[in-house]
This record gives sequence, C-alpha cells and structure tokens, in this order.
Amino acid sequence: MKLSPLQKFIITSCLGKGKVDRKFFRQFYGRQIKKTNEKYQESIITKSLERLIDREYMIGFGKRTPHKWFITHVLLTKNGVKLAEQILSERQEKLPLK
Repeated sequence: MKLSPLQKFIITSCLGKGKVDRKFFRQFYGRQIKKTNEKYQESIITKSLERLIDREYMIGFGKRTPHKWFITHVLLTKNGVKLAEQILSERQEKLPLK
C-alpha cells in the first residue's frame, strides 16, 4: 500500500496517544522545506484523514451537519497500530554487511 508522507506522519504521530486533535497535524507543514499554500492545507489534511478512515486505519470523531461531517479528533484502530509499527520498522537503516 502506498501512503503519502502526510499520511505516514498522521499514522505515526497517533501511535500510543489515544485521541488526537486534528490541529496537531498542521505541524507537518511547519517542518517542510517546500511550502504548501496555507489556504489548501486544511483541505489536504481533511482528505488524508478521510482516506485513512475509509481504509479502516482510523476512527474519526466530530460533528455532523445535514450535509457534511467535520472531523475534530481521530483514533487509531488495531490495523492502524500495525501499520504504524510497520512504518516505523521501515525507517531503520540496514547495516552494510558483506
């Protein structure tokens, strides 16, 4: 499965924290070299969260209007925890043994 860098950041930052507020994910754009227009950052985060929820890696909490859901907090599912551990294990460098 291919995940974007933002989705990897979201999954790994939720590991072991319980419910996480969506405002926490704005930190991803603070540490990036290439800046994304601030106008689009919230919509990009929302789409990433919705896709992770659709793939059953997260549970979303929020408010509902007759036309739309507003996600305020997210929580990892068991599949999400497994994926986060897999992502973290991929980051380890391999020793150059000959």
